[in-house]
Amino acid sequence: HKTLAAIVTNTPRGEVRYLLERGRVFNSSGKPAQARPLFLAAWEKAQAGQLDSFAVDAAHMLGIIQPPDEALRWNEKAVALAEKSADPKAKGWIGSLLNNIGWAYYAKGEYAKALDCFERDQKWFENRKKDEQARIARYSIGKTLRALGRIEEALALQQKLKPDGYVLEEIAECLHATGKTNEARTCFASAYELLSKDEWLVADEPQRLERLKRLAQEQPTDQRK
Repeated sequence: HKTLAAIVTNTPRGEVRYLLERGRVFNSSGKPAQARPLFLAAWEKAQAGQLDSFAVDAAHMLGIIQPPDEALRWNEKAVALAEKSADPKAKGWIGSLLNNIGWAYYAKGEYAKALDCFERDQKWFENRKKDEQARIARYSIGKTLRALGRIEEALALQQKLKPDGYVLEEIAECLHATGKTNEARTCFASAYELLSKDEWLVADEPQRLERLKRLAQEQPTDQRK
C-alpha cells in the first residue's frame, strides 16, 4: 500500500494499472469488499480508454471475488471482450477465463456445464502447446467427471497425469468411491503429505486437509470379502 501510495500518474493506462494493483493488494489481504470498487473503476476506465487487456484483467478479478453467479457474469463479460479484441494480450486471457468459468459452474453444482468449459480450456491450451496449463485442465476434467459419477473415467484420466498432491487426492477419492479403500488410504496419505504444505489450502480449506488426514489413517480392510 505504501509503494502504491507513492505513485503519481496522469495517464489512463497508469490509472487503470494503479487501480488493479491496489485492488489486488486488498484482495490478497482478505478484504474483497474494499477491492471491488477499485476493480469496477479499473473496468470502466479501461473500457473508456480501449485498454482491452486491462479491462479483461479487471473483469477477471471481479470474477474471482464474487459469488458463483456474479463470477460467471464477469468472466463471461471478460471472454466476450477478449474474443472480439484485436489485442493479443486480451486474447491471451481466454484459457484462464474458461478455467474460471468452469470452476464457477462447478461451485454451483452444474457439472455438465463445468465439464464443457474444462474441455474447451484443454483444447485452447493444447493448441498453443501450453502443456502445464493443459495438464491442469485435464485434472479439472477428471475432478468434474467424478462429480458426475463417472468414476472409472475420472480415475483413468487422473492416473495418466503427473501425480502432484491434487491429482493424488483425486485418485484417492476415485479409489475410495469404488471400494478400494486400502489403495485409497495410501493415496490419501501421499496427498495429505504434499497438500499440507500448500499455504493456500491450509489457510482456505482446513476441513479438506483434515478429511485427507482422517482417510489416510483409516484402518485397512480385507478387500477379499
